[in-house]
Amino acid sequence: MSKRDFYDVLGAAKGASADELKKAYRKKAKELHPDRNADNPDAEAQFKEVNEAYDVLKDPEKKAAYDRYGHAAFEGGMGGGGGRPGGGFGGGQGDFASAFSDVFDDLFGDMMGGRGGGGRQRATRGSDLRYNLSVTLEEAYSGLQKTLNVPTTVQCGECDGSGAEGGAEPTTCPTCSGMGKVRATQGFFTVERTCPTCSGLGQIIKNPCKGCGGTGRVQKERALSVNIPAGVETGTRIRLSGEGEAGMRGGPPGDLYIFIEVEEHKIFERESTELHCRVPVSMAKAALGGDIEVPTIDGGRSRVKIPSGSQSGRQMRLRGKGMPALRGGGTGDMFIELAVETPVNLTSRQKELLREFEGLAEDNNPESSSFFSSVKNFWDSMKG
Repeated sequence: MSKRDFYDVLGAAKGASADELKKAYRKKAKELHPDRNADNPDAEAQFKEVNEAYDVLKDPEKKAAYDRYGHAAFEGGMGGGGGRPGGGFGGGQGDFASAFSDVFDDLFGDMMGGRGGGGRQRATRGSDLRYNLSVTLEEAYSGLQKTLNVPTTVQCGECDGSGAEGGAEPTTCPTCSGMGKVRATQGFFTVERTCPTCSGLGQIIKNPCKGCGGTGRVQKERALSVNIPAGVETGTRIRLSGEGEAGMRGGPPGDLYIFIEVEEHKIFERESTELHCRVPVSMAKAALGGDIEVPTIDGGRSRVKIPSGSQSGRQMRLRGKGMPALRGGGTGDMFIELAVETPVNLTSRQKELLREFEGLAEDNNPESSSFFSSVKNFWDSMKG
């Protein structure tokens, strides 16, 4: 499949200014970031496509080449430049290659592990790991110490991470002379690619370790004790430095990132540090008033006074009964919302009493009186 136009990838118009390109890139990168699109299997590829497009268009020289020749400017597909010396850029082949040498560093740098020579790639940092952890609302309130079993790669004990049998030192790759990359000339371009012999490491192992197959790492499940602080929310990220995958051939390990998801609760709803609890009360209790007991997230109880004549939706605040702030700053409040419940399955006697009450009720329902008065005025105005 052919590559999409870089301007289309960013959602920017051709000829857009540097600021416009930056704004378009930030919008797309935020929209397509894999951490925010766990349900979209294409998000990571689209995110990389956006980064590749902006990497070219943010550089004035690369942008000029792309605007004139498109993707061919970076693929060695321009041929002889229409038979003109220097490919029509003015100056010879050497000048052109020099002016755009950074293009190839950027394009192939990820495969090489950076712009340095292969000698710096002998030890490679391990990958970061992600662990999704689900906790209850009670655990998020109080915090907890939890042991996680994390599958990862660790340094091979037989070769001490070198990848060579008996811990012997690797030898310099004869193909790239330790640079980790080889160069090939295509028309007016000098293209650097990963060395096929050493895969960009700059070194080869003649006698690979039998324990790890020459990688310097082995698969293992580790038990880690993690402190989950009080006040965590869904999306909270905890970083454990050095607890990711082991590095290649003695390189430093990556990090472990724990992403928290707080489970929904049957009684409480959470909004940041606030808790909301919907409490049903009887029609008689709402009319006459009285006391009720409500649960709190710490497992306790609080007595709440219901004013007489309370309506559904009325809220009352319990200060300091919400969730703690993650990084200090006190504790939020809890809000009680009343839900006046209409009785069902009435007995004959109950129905009789309600009919008697209905007959005696005159000015006990001000909202109803106001509503039906407005309705009457509306109908009268329609007749007029």
